[in-house]
Amino acid sequence: MNIDAPTLDLIPALRGLWKEAFGDSDEFLDLFWRTAFSTDRSECVTVDGEVAAALYWFDCECRGERVAYIYAVATAKKYRGRGICRRLMEDTHAKLKAQGYVGALLVPGSEWLFDFYAKLGYKNCGSIGEINCRAAEKETEIRRIDIEEYAKLRRGFLPHGGVVQEGENLAFLKEQTELYAGDSFLLAARRAENSLFGLELLGDAEKTSAILHSLGCTEGTFRLPDGNKPFAMYFTLDEKHPAPEYFGLAFD
Repeated sequence: MNIDAPTLDLIPALRGLWKEAFGDSDEFLDLFWRTAFSTDRSECVTVDGEVAAALYWFDCECRGERVAYIYAVATAKKYRGRGICRRLMEDTHAKLKAQGYVGALLVPGSEWLFDFYAKLGYKNCGSIGEINCRAAEKETEIRRIDIEEYAKLRRGFLPHGGVVQEGENLAFLKEQTELYAGDSFLLAARRAENSLFGLELLGDAEKTSAILHSLGCTEGTFRLPDGNKPFAMYFTLDEKHPAPEYFGLAFD
């Protein structure tokens, strides 16, 4: 068994593993590999030359220090139950620490994974709120913005101890969402017919129903920084630096 950064010739196998684990389309995988993939931010396990497990990460920042958002952790079905994912995570943590990261973040994709990652040393890292609502009769001022303005405004809207996500984070995000700003809020959202999913709403949460009306949607769901729903988990690589107090912009 070998654990290392993947070589480019392994990309077809990595894509195959991803599709087996998550069921995403080729279009989505093309987007990830075009905007976010890097061999410098990936680790994989090979067994006799076959890809058995893999993960990827995005560079982030919290309180001026580097943190990694670990993404798409997957083990091939035929290799599950052998402790391979644990060894992959341990090796990745060591690599991240050596590169100067102070911690690693991830967002479990299901409830049982919170227990799994807790056994690897991850701890809950701030909770989120979630609002389901319908459109109001009133409108609010809202405008589409580009990725540069979004990045600048987001730093100002982030709660204290929030995780800054720029670079490849936003390159990946902008291809999947619409970015909006109002006089008291910032929003990254996906639209599906008359419904809106707000991946992250920063600022005035009382504007949700008015946002829906202004965007021509009848209903929507919004994720907010404040709430009691467990969301992200954090692994400390440097005890001198506290865990983030908020991480909410997940690429699910």
